[in-house]
Amino acid sequence: MTRTGGRPTLIVLGGRPGVGKTTLARALARRLGAVALRIDTIEQAMRDAGVPAGDVGAAGYGIANALAADHLSQGLSVVADAVNPVAASRQGWRTVAARTGARSVEIEVVCSDLAEHRHRVETRGSDIPGLVPPGWARVQALETDPWPEPHLVCDTAHRDSARSLDEIVAHLGADGG
Repeated sequence: MTRTGGRPTLIVLGGRPGVGKTTLARALARRLGAVALRIDTIEQAMRDAGVPAGDVGAAGYGIANALAADHLSQGLSVVADAVNPVAASRQGWRTVAARTGARSVEIEVVCSDLAEHRHRVETRGSDIPGLVPPGWARVQALETDPWPEPHLVCDTAHRDSARSLDEIVAHLGADGG
């Protein structure tokens, strides 16, 4: 199901660290036969290559956008896994979708239970060599822009990832996918 409705789909997951984006992105990409792009992998590779920390954020999103455009242009759907904290980052994905003729679906992943979210952040490790996940104070301090654009809000609190995945897949189907 790399093509939905005759054209590829760019599925943009966003939300604070520790809400379950990567788990959902991987499962969704497997289920749909799509390409998963993870901003953490791109940004850590940039740091490993010596790019100064202050230059990684916007450049990392730019690289992710370019990779997404490349895959979408080949007819492959893409699941973008990134915090997407500001409107400009989400607009970048929309621009990629419009430029490639892909359908764009935005999903904000949240964990509405603060205690559960904190536990996830404080107990998770990293599967990316060299990447140190942000601590709870940094996650809480993250400034984010609201999502005024139409999108699904997927709350991962008190449920397993399979239920959240089913919700997203149902949304994709109801939205023409």
